Amino acid sequence: MDLEQGPNGVRSVRRALDILSLLTEDQPVVSLKQMVEATGLAKTTVVRLVQTLEGYGLLWLTDAGFTAGPGLWRWAHLARQGWELPAETVKVLRDLANRRGETANVMIRRDIHRVCVAQQESPKPLRHVVRVGDELPLWAGASSKVLLRGASDSLLTRIAQASPYGAPHAERLRERVDEAARQGYAVSQGEREVGLTAVAVPLSTGSGVVVAALSLSGPSARITQDLVEDFAQDLLHVAAQIMSQGFVDHPLGPKG
Repeated sequence: MDLEQGPNGVRSVRRALDILSLLTEDQPVVSLKQMVEATGLAKTTVVRLVQTLEGYGLLWLTDAGFTAGPGLWRWAHLARQGWELPAETVKVLRDLANRRGETANVMIRRDIHRVCVAQQESPKPLRHVVRVGDELPLWAGASSKVLLRGASDSLLTRIAQASPYGAPHAERLRERVDEAARQGYAVSQGEREVGLTAVAVPLSTGSGVVVAALSLSGPSARITQDLVEDFAQDLLHVAAQIMSQGFVDHPLGPKG
């Protein structure tokens, strides 16, 4: 297999992951033909990659095509054990979502993106949904402003360059991040999706290191301006509860 190193990692590994990423909830089975068409790779290359993934139990051949193999299940089980939030923390999030009637999320930063690592959906039919594992941009959103506290100028520039607004957006990002740090919480209204409002606070250590963002999000028609402060205070209270429940010892907590 090709072990050529590129700017985004080893090429053969990237290709294998591209194949695995074709498997989704909506598409749990993928044919060899679909893999070739989706990746643009030669059929012989795809066959070699698939054989390797099969050998490690990451893909499983069925009559309909290839699906996730037992090796992925083992890894998923390990990831769940290590990353799933404690039951008491999940209950606190559930209570928050039910009390406010909006979706509660916990997000962490991964390079120029934010990743949802925990969620409790709003009990209302019309609600904002972000699945656990979803990766969202950092150039907008209340959680982004919280997660970027103390970010370097170079990081903000990279994030801005990936946004629809280009590099000049870095200055606006810095203003939003600094404002959120001053008031202790962040708000976004239609920044990424029209009609969506979110309020977020940091999950931080006693020394002020931000390790994650806790947010409530939902339709702007429900999270009106006069409710923002009340939402923020509730979030700050819940954030303190979560940190007191041992979040600092969780894999999502501070490193080093």
